[in-house]
Amino acid sequence: MTYLAATNLVEGASREFQMFTFVIFALAVFHTLFANVFTTISERIAAAHAEKVKDIPGASSVSFRAEILHFFGEVEIIFGLWVIPLLIAIMSFYDWESAVQYVESRDFVEPLFVIVIMSLASTKPIVKLAESGLKLFARLFGGTSSGWWISILTLGPILGSFITEAAAMTLCALLLSRRFFAYAPSKKLAYGTLGLLFVNISVGGLLTNFAAPPVIVVARAWELSSSYMFLNFGWKALIGIVIVNTCYFLFFRKELRQLEKIKHLADFEDEESLDIAKKTPAWITIVHVLFLVVVVMTSHYSAIFLGTFLLFLGFHQATSPHQSPVQLKRPLFVGLFLAALLIHGGLQGWWITPLLGALDFPSLMAVSMSLTAFNDNAAVIYLASLIPDLTEALKYAVLSGVVIGGGLTVIANAPNPAGLVILKKYFKGKVSPLYLFVGAAFPTAVFFLLFYFLNTHPK
Repeated sequence: MTYLAATNLVEGASREFQMFTFVIFALAVFHTLFANVFTTISERIAAAHAEKVKDIPGASSVSFRAEILHFFGEVEIIFGLWVIPLLIAIMSFYDWESAVQYVESRDFVEPLFVIVIMSLASTKPIVKLAESGLKLFARLFGGTSSGWWISILTLGPILGSFITEAAAMTLCALLLSRRFFAYAPSKKLAYGTLGLLFVNISVGGLLTNFAAPPVIVVARAWELSSSYMFLNFGWKALIGIVIVNTCYFLFFRKELRQLEKIKHLADFEDEESLDIAKKTPAWITIVHVLFLVVVVMTSHYSAIFLGTFLLFLGFHQATSPHQSPVQLKRPLFVGLFLAALLIHGGLQGWWITPLLGALDFPSLMAVSMSLTAFNDNAAVIYLASLIPDLTEALKYAVLSGVVIGGGLTVIANAPNPAGLVILKKYFKGKVSPLYLFVGAAFPTAVFFLLFYFLNTHPK
């Protein structure tokens, strides 16, 4: 075994090592797509075990086998699990120092930022503030569950351009949980809504240059200002969001009306929301917003936003009578998912970069969109940014493609796992990759056509 520097490990490794890491990455993707198989078997074993020991005094009702299988079915930790065989492979081909240096060479600012922004955005004062703003828009539609549905899926993703997509995903998922999924929509409507949410969030961050993960990755290298983003991408995203939301609303209008029959749930939730709002003084909400603004403005500097978050935790503890507990489990799981994806994705450039570099405008846009479904869109565009002498048209094509494809799978866009963690309980704890793909297919196709035909760059 010989030591190999991290740069050489990424760019100059042997063909055998590259193929080995590709197989591990492919197995991780395959595992993610079929994670629900593990949870289904886990539930079956747990039920059988509970039935077996119910008449045995002192016997534990918890099945170790069921818990282990459930662990392997947790989407957020799957890529983290597959980092273990990846590190073993690096040590087998090279040595321990090479594995350590490679991991340390990855930039984990984004996973850390997502952990912090998810934790802040899910606090009670921030959720209530966002809910109050969306409630004004929902009243235009009578304040019904349909009104909330269209408000959250329209304004929420646009808000992502200013508070980041990660924060917007968290807020939208929390509000959809309270205002829509709690009413038990049909399976078809539930997956349609989830797919629409993921796609809209992915394109909703295009109004600025600091909110969408794939834009952040190339903003400096490609000199993408916020004005450039809005003039070339943002207004198209706004039009697309309105079109796809309107189409889904018309298609599901009968089912959305049926949700109004659950009046007692709606009335109870409104009363509960008002009660919660009264218990949160306005000055606490203002301080929460200030913390959120500071974290967003320093999103590229982990030392600053992590320090800010630690100060927030102290403030949260000092004002605990007016707070709900900070939810760290879900943000930490999502952070692990993204960090592991960066570790795996960093070794896939040997085949992604040449593939993208050999394509023309329409092919590059389509292939970028397709690759995004199986690899985080920020990772795909980072690898594309390494291609020398990309024209403005090809930069537009690859950025459009990775953003448009950001809702097709859970791993396609960094904020998706955040939404999944919040909403998966409404899908019996497991979201079908196939049904999610179907739910996101139509809005993805609409955005593809919009961004392709409204392109102003020479092809």
